[in-house]
Amino acid sequence: MKQSRTLVVSTVFVLLMLGVAVWVYPHLPAQVPIHWDAQGRVNGWAPRFWAAAVPVLVMAGLAVVFASLPVISPRKFEIRPFARTYGIIVLATLAFTLVIGTVALLAGAGYPVSVQLVAPVAVGALLLVIGNFMGKFRKNFFVGIRTPWTLASDAVWERTHRFAGWLFMLAGLVWIVGGLAHVTPVALVVVILVATLVPATWSYFLYRQLEGRPRSPGSQP
Repeated sequence: MKQSRTLVVSTVFVLLMLGVAVWVYPHLPAQVPIHWDAQGRVNGWAPRFWAAAVPVLVMAGLAVVFASLPVISPRKFEIRPFARTYGIIVLATLAFTLVIGTVALLAGAGYPVSVQLVAPVAVGALLLVIGNFMGKFRKNFFVGIRTPWTLASDAVWERTHRFAGWLFMLAGLVWIVGGLAHVTPVALVVVILVATLVPATWSYFLYRQLEGRPRSPGSQP
């Protein structure tokens, strides 16, 4: 996906979030619920203006950051070689933010929507998208499993991300099923940590396997 097209769609998503905020704003109470615990009880509030403005500002900020990363990426670590995949990940992330922001505002305004149900399903869907395309990531400093060993070796980067892609998709399925089954959020967070830390750790052992043990400064060639 071309960067210009990604920027246009990103802008549309931000405007949609702005439209939702403007539409819901008159229906929001003076103090708006913005956070819920695992049992669905409200445990966080914000003034009406900020409750409506923050989702828009967050989406706009993300869109600016995502548009800037390809421009500032250093030589030999450019995002350009996987620009289409990057664009898909950007739009999936912004779509996820749009869904979460919309549901939070609707729930804050008293509409019968379940943040506890929608949020984990949306996270699971995002993980599925990321996992499906992770194997197409190319070496860069901004997205993916960025360890010293993946950044030092193209082979380690590629194999680590193929492995991580499967774990992310599995984690996405667990989040969707767990959300529908009302599994505790702590268990779901552990799933993401495992999906991230396991391939990061594996990249070290994979590097040692593919590149061999590094020589000490005083060793003979």
